[in-house]
Amino acid sequence: MLLSALCFLTVLAPSVTPALITDIQGISYRSSYVGQTLDGISGVVTAKGSSGFYLLGAPSADIRASNGIYVFSSSAVRNVEVGDNISFTGKVSEYRPSSSPNYLYLTEITSPSNITVVSSGNTPAPVVLGVDRSPPTQYMSALDVGSDGWLSVPNNVSRVTTADGPLQPDLYGMDFWESLDGQLVTIPSPVALNFENSYGEFWVRGNWAVTGLNERGGLTITIGCEDNIPDANPEVVIIGDPLDGTTNPTVAVGVQLNNITGVVTYAFGFYYVLPLTAPTVLSAPDYDVSPTTITSVPGDSCVVTFGDYNVENMAPTSDHIPAVAEHIANYLHLPDIMFLQEIQDNSGPTDDGTVDANITLSTLVAAIASVSELTYDFIEIAPQDGQDGGQPGGNIRVAYLYNSAKLSLVSGASVGSATDKVNVTIDASGLPTLNYNPGRIDPANSVWESTRKPLVAEWQTTSGAKLFTVDVHMSSKGGSSSTQGDARPPVNSPVQTRTGQVEVLSSFIQTILDVDPDANVLVAGDFNEYAQTRSVFASITELLQEIDEVAGIAPVERYTYVYDQNTQQLDHIFISDALALRGVEAEHIHVNNWSPSYDDRISDHDPTVGKVLLC
Repeated sequence: MLLSALCFLTVLAPSVTPALITDIQGISYRSSYVGQTLDGISGVVTAKGSSGFYLLGAPSADIRASNGIYVFSSSAVRNVEVGDNISFTGKVSEYRPSSSPNYLYLTEITSPSNITVVSSGNTPAPVVLGVDRSPPTQYMSALDVGSDGWLSVPNNVSRVTTADGPLQPDLYGMDFWESLDGQLVTIPSPVALNFENSYGEFWVRGNWAVTGLNERGGLTITIGCEDNIPDANPEVVIIGDPLDGTTNPTVAVGVQLNNITGVVTYAFGFYYVLPLTAPTVLSAPDYDVSPTTITSVPGDSCVVTFGDYNVENMAPTSDHIPAVAEHIANYLHLPDIMFLQEIQDNSGPTDDGTVDANITLSTLVAAIASVSELTYDFIEIAPQDGQDGGQPGGNIRVAYLYNSAKLSLVSGASVGSATDKVNVTIDASGLPTLNYNPGRIDPANSVWESTRKPLVAEWQTTSGAKLFTVDVHMSSKGGSSSTQGDARPPVNSPVQTRTGQVEVLSSFIQTILDVDPDANVLVAGDFNEYAQTRSVFASITELLQEIDEVAGIAPVERYTYVYDQNTQQLDHIFISDALALRGVEAEHIHVNNWSPSYDDRISDHDPTVGKVLLC
């Protein structure tokens, strides 16, 4: 009886029509028909490229199943035209370069044969994003589990193509774009979120709901208001090479373009829209950047202003020295102390054993003096040759410029060497001081391998008010995976190393505060990490406060860097409670990331300027 019932159910079950594009695409990332050759695949050609064409079939009531697909064949593309309604035989394939295991697979049809043109001149309507379908605005993937979402540690604990669960396009950005794979879409009123890359590609948002919107028009990495999970800004997409061979325009953050119609695809670790033709620029933001409102107070020894600037591989012969000098003089208004990162040695990238950077720093000081009335003093500790990372031969390091009329190094300790470890001691008054001034934090610790060692200094003003500073430049994000890749959460390399570096830094700061809980401590520099990766900063935020928070800078305006789809903050400033209680000021001056083009930038980082009260 049971066997008869099963046979009966089998007979009555609806037959599957695998030639439907929606069936081929399915409702997950990988097709269940991979490797199969199917007859009767049909649809309208929506776009052509050099190696294939895009096809649009009958839609499904299930929005998870895309009715678009890419047909890969450089020969077949010559036999069809846009608007042709065709039927053919082809093999279902999942493509991913073998050299890029962190990319997702692209579902496509290969080896098309028996192509029949049923009709021509058809004009399929695109999906209008923001009207017909809108992307979610916070989460990238259901697999980004953990309190920090897509920034959670550990990384790469699961993979999209392994889990391959049903798409949830209303919740997760990657699922949304995957559900549109191969489809023809229109992006209304697009706004650029970054400069174009070296291939002419750039990120945009369209006329739909977004989060993290800053006044420039970009999207800043923020924390979700309702669940306290970092916002991944999944509601954006890359505009790739135009399919008709035209050239994309030059763009910058906030540039507005005409509507873009194109096809959705996946390549190089991200979802793309390949426009049918290049968009045009309709308007651009004002590129004039206002200088800081924060200024030094020469007659008040309790007030100290400071600037923080990653000056990007500065050597004595660097062409950008005059521009950096102008930034410091005219946009940062000559802070009393400048925290600098990426100062190269006197021979720049020439790998000749040179490690000192006195000529590099003297050249910058002279350039500042030529456009102002201030001649800074400077301090550095030269690294060991080839041990601190960065451009080969350049021996980048952190350094300080300072106005000696306002403050000076506390005397009594010698300058540390590259290998000397700075420690906190107690002076005759029972207050913390340094055994080396300046000195490097635990330079032999393996956590600093091939990375800049933090530079500590103890300062005093003309009235004797004291300040401890730490200038940092932590390990870069080289080796990270894309935000829309297979590994979930995305690989954030080397996050464990940066976490260890912050912990070593925090341990040193703790030794200052153990002696004097009311000490003035200021830490600034390039941490190469987002504040929203909270696990990395857990040790330091137990001791110090981030100045952006204390100064009341709006979360969406907290950025010093633009990369991929995000305006983001890699450069951070932390202050002790004593400084926070007296009140602070801080501003990010977007002299670089508000530039009209990528080539107009002086550095990839924006500087920050601030003011603290020592007494």
